[in-house]
Amino acid sequence: MRITSNKVIAGLFALVGMGIGVSAIAQQDAKRSISNIRGDLYRFQNNFHYSVFLVTSEGIITTDPIDANAARWLKAELKKRFNKPVRYLIYSHDHRDHSSGGEVFADTATVIAHDKAKATILGEKRPTAVPNITFSDRLTIELGGKVVELIYVGRGHSDNLIALHFPAERAVYAVDFVSVKSLPYMNLSDSYFPDWINAIKVVEAIDFDILVPGHGAVGVKADASDHRAYMEDVYDAVLAAARAGKSLDEMKQSIKLERYKDWAHYEEWRSLNIEGVYQRISLQRRGN
Repeated sequence: MRITSNKVIAGLFALVGMGIGVSAIAQQDAKRSISNIRGDLYRFQNNFHYSVFLVTSEGIITTDPIDANAARWLKAELKKRFNKPVRYLIYSHDHRDHSSGGEVFADTATVIAHDKAKATILGEKRPTAVPNITFSDRLTIELGGKVVELIYVGRGHSDNLIALHFPAERAVYAVDFVSVKSLPYMNLSDSYFPDWINAIKVVEAIDFDILVPGHGAVGVKADASDHRAYMEDVYDAVLAAARAGKSLDEMKQSIKLERYKDWAHYEEWRSLNIEGVYQRISLQRRGN
């Protein structure tokens, strides 16, 4: 195995917390599955969350554990189906609904995340294994003759987002800041504008075919461009309305974004997206 990076910080393995308790009934009802993306790259579903993993001759590289119960299920399935240990666990970002449960893989895996993700995991005591390798810009992992490129995309849905590029499989895993024909989640909590738009442009600059988001359907590279266009449209419309002195309620009534009316969650989240962008523009105007 080999890791290369322009900046790598080695730290100590640590475990934080034991995760969030979930009732036996909720676990029994959890929808879980594994599906093949291409070659040795697979997608793991836990209800509405998805992660990916790559099988190699020397072990498995996996991503967001989601939560401890999901991670335990996945670990058992990986043992049964492939009989190989998880050698690397990579967090796409710090948010607990994706990063929780990393301690399940910590007996065999090296845990990797962005510098800022580790700081937040420690500072907010996320219920997961603390990364023992971090990076600032790019990091390349090689295991069993296979390669994964970790790319920091800048601020967007959080300040520590990374995209995972699987060159041989021509796939990119991008969580919470890119989706396929779906509006982003509700009021864009914990987000940065217009940084989010630039984060998607980083993904667009990668040479790939298959887009694998952390929620929803798998798509193609053009879906990333479409999502960026939506983010630009809602941001530009809200900014123009704010400069014209319109209230938030007026914006929700007048900004229809009808080009995207057939996308998932258009009816439920359009006004919430407008509200989220408005709040962030308001913060910028106040110098925050």
